[in-house]
Amino acid sequence: MKLEEKILSVAKDTISIEAKAIANLENLIDKDFSDAVECIYNSKGRVIITGIGKSAIIANKIVATLNSTGTPAVFMHAADAIHGDLGTILTDDVVICISKSGNTPEIKVLVPLIKNFNNKLIAITGNKDSFLGQQSDFVLNAYIEMEACPNNLAPTTSTTAQLVLGDALAVCLLKLRGFTSKDFAKYHPGGALGKKLYLRVSDITAQNQLPQVTPQTNVRDVIIEISEKMLGATAVIEDEKVIGIVTDGDIRRMLRNNDAFIHLTALDIMSKNPKTVAQDMMAVEALAILEKNKISQLIAVEDGKYAGIVHIHNLIREGII
Repeated sequence: MKLEEKILSVAKDTISIEAKAIANLENLIDKDFSDAVECIYNSKGRVIITGIGKSAIIANKIVATLNSTGTPAVFMHAADAIHGDLGTILTDDVVICISKSGNTPEIKVLVPLIKNFNNKLIAITGNKDSFLGQQSDFVLNAYIEMEACPNNLAPTTSTTAQLVLGDALAVCLLKLRGFTSKDFAKYHPGGALGKKLYLRVSDITAQNQLPQVTPQTNVRDVIIEISEKMLGATAVIEDEKVIGIVTDGDIRRMLRNNDAFIHLTALDIMSKNPKTVAQDMMAVEALAILEKNKISQLIAVEDGKYAGIVHIHNLIREGII
């Protein structure tokens, strides 16, 4: 077997093993899962998630997912917890402990301490009969038949199962809370994702200059206006209303079709009835209009009056594309 074929075969086997284990989780979901979700939903405190080794890494990711979807969560390393970090846990907090075996030394020390605080304890473990499983109020069964590791040692399938159960928890809580895209935007103000959820046309036009000419403006001055305002276009305004747009493309077509053009005006070369968008429209919706019509600029209006131009380059710069 060629090296390439061997590599692809191992990769496919790994994916297949993990996919089967994840599919089997559907059969392991029971009343403990729904009770755990209700416990977190009704709690007045936070979710404290703890683990050790690779499970700690998964715990960190689940914490991030919960925080970003409306459920306050904090990570507490199991080893650090027994050396002072138990103070992280407050009276109303719910604790989730993640461990494949449920029998590691750190878990056996930590669990009784958590129980002493009378906090509700949720286990995510591959062994329901383990020390952790028996001591927990609710057990989320993350059982797997085997790791994808050929030696059945390196946490691979098991950590994937833990992660999926964490995602299932987060999504259930998200839906119970009626968490919307607007809520999501509040927690994700930065980056392209956040901007798609909150950036509006008015945010774009506020950064741009306001190119405009009248129908009678001669071509020379139209070209100057387009060049100076650097948006590749200018609106044509009459009686405070947009009656047309002149773009770089209109200028090129004029030059191609006319040997002499000094006598021409904006009215002669403009495109009538240009596409417009409202100032309060989401920027991502404006992008959809640009792409659908295969154009580079849109006229923005507010209360029927000219408010600016949105250029596709603005959206690229903002990371919307």
